[in-house]
Amino acid sequence: MAVFSIICIRNKIKIVAAGAVPPPVELLKNLTGNLRELAAAAILSLSSAPSNKPTIAATGAALLLVQILCSGSVQGKVDAVTALYYLSTCEEEPKLVLNAKVVPPLIDLLKECKKYSKFAEKTTFLLEIFSASEEGRAAITNVEGGILALVETIEDGSLVSMSHAVRTLLSLCQSCCDKYRELILKEGAILGLLRPTAEGTPAAQDRARTLLDMLRHSPPDQRLTSSELERIVYNFAANVDGKDKAVETAKKLLQDMVQKSMDLSLGRTKLRSSPCTSTKI
Repeated sequence: MAVFSIICIRNKIKIVAAGAVPPPVELLKNLTGNLRELAAAAILSLSSAPSNKPTIAATGAALLLVQILCSGSVQGKVDAVTALYYLSTCEEEPKLVLNAKVVPPLIDLLKECKKYSKFAEKTTFLLEIFSASEEGRAAITNVEGGILALVETIEDGSLVSMSHAVRTLLSLCQSCCDKYRELILKEGAILGLLRPTAEGTPAAQDRARTLLDMLRHSPPDQRLTSSELERIVYNFAANVDGKDKAVETAKKLLQDMVQKSMDLSLGRTKLRSSPCTSTKI
């Protein structure tokens, strides 16, 4: 009877009412194995309806989905990620609260999936959320290959997953550039970040250039020389527009990077020269 109820809920999402949320959540708490993953699939279907999201978030289902994400089957993990993605987009209270323990399995799934897939978009969206907290940033960088998986997503992902990955790395650098810069540089992020500066939305281009500027202001022994940067930019331009237009494209990219650097420097100069004002917390 339990299995039949779950399958019915999954297949008839359009007629599900908010009152249908508690039963699959209770099943998620009490079942094991395949039955538990069927309950997770029902939560996934229910969570795609905006009106159900606050109700599901209030039940604590997220913690149960995290357990499946850590130890379930491949399909169970995919369903758990998708459900968490839906729940994390809830605009009403209560908001979804996630524990950073979900970061390692998220990164493992990102490593394994196709970077341009819809699944990668959902996974990087969740990782971007975690990059906003120190606990989340530590979890991302402590997982072996975590930074590399994000760099590879910038290089090979869809525009959506690329944008989430850029924002995640930028969030790391903006929180403490000295702490995270070397970790990002070590994974070859400079070359990958040239892609969003050319292909991303205006917002993504701006974030990528900001991150590039922060990475280039590294200690002298880690800093790229001008010739090295020009070579990297030229090779990227040749891959994007072909060798015939590579010089022109590379020149434009370098000019954009220089202009961004000048704008940031001017902004910092104005900030230093402006009088300090007291604020109330």
